[in-house]
Amino acid sequence: MNTGKFSPRSRLKSFKYAFRGLGSLLKFEHNSRIHLFAAIIVVILGIILKVSVTEWCILILAIGFVFFAELLNSSAEAFSDAVKPGWDEKIMKAKDYASAAVLVAAITSAVIGILIFLPRLILLF
Repeated sequence: MNTGKFSPRSRLKSFKYAFRGLGSLLKFEHNSRIHLFAAIIVVILGIILKVSVTEWCILILAIGFVFFAELLNSSAEAFSDAVKPGWDEKIMKAKDYASAAVLVAAITSAVIGILIFLPRLILLF
């Protein structure tokens, strides 16, 4: 717990750490780059297919949901490896659960993308 006084400088520093975490995720976690590529494709499709504001909100939430899950998964893995290096059944179970959270987020987001984009793509052909 931080008992120091509030200061704009300390708030800006916390953003620095958060952006460092995002950079680290993209640099070291290969799957995060796949998610970033998918997010870029979604944004391009959204622009080309002229999705509504509501659909943009849903797509942005879906993209954020995947990155949120990926960040939690990577956090769980890094913490687990620091606490208990080597193989441990309980640690492996926790890592599997965190990994499954990313899978659920990715599948959910893919379904959202299909529901939003597929009808528009069908109309094009």
